[in-house]
Amino acid sequence: MTELLQASFSTVNIIPTAFLVFTLLYWVIVIFGLLDLDFLDIEVEAEADLDADGISAVTWLNSALAFFNLGKIPLMVFLTFLALPFWVLSILANYYLNNGSTLLGAVYLIPCFIAALFISKILTMPFVKLFAALEKEHESAVTIIGQICTVILPANATELGQATVKTNGAPLLLNVKTTHGGAVKKGETALVIDFNNENNFYLIEPYETI
Repeated sequence: MTELLQASFSTVNIIPTAFLVFTLLYWVIVIFGLLDLDFLDIEVEAEADLDADGISAVTWLNSALAFFNLGKIPLMVFLTFLALPFWVLSILANYYLNNGSTLLGAVYLIPCFIAALFISKILTMPFVKLFAALEKEHESAVTIIGQICTVILPANATELGQATVKTNGAPLLLNVKTTHGGAVKKGETALVIDFNNENNFYLIEPYETI
């Protein structure tokens, strides 16, 4: 363990180690609720006033980011799966192939980083489907907001009920609560006004159809 710590904080490995420590600190802060998961998320889009070369460059960058699953998963999830293999490869390369040369250690960073990119792509593949499903659920929630629902189980501000929303296919079944002070009974109609993502229920308020 002592040898590993010494190797981690040696000059030749300090950059991968700092990268790994940064991601670990980020997740500690997220766990304690001081930051959101998407705090550092970025989006790269082509601006309307870019010339043809500029748009081409941005399009290429977007394609490269998409290839490594960036944009499909949160940035910090990707960086976490990049930092760990980058650190491991750097430690191993300098342990077996370097005699302590700082210059050689710097050279090794390039192939280690490139290899780590491809490893991170493989490691993040399961998360692409997960976050795609979450995004689809979020889009569905946004579509439902503003719709009229029919209550099938009574609900109020503290007790969870259920309601249905008509669609082109089978009705959607929603878990619902009402706004503060409101209450709805079975058979009544209500307006869906918000979605509580943390507790997975919709907020509704009584609504009389004409």
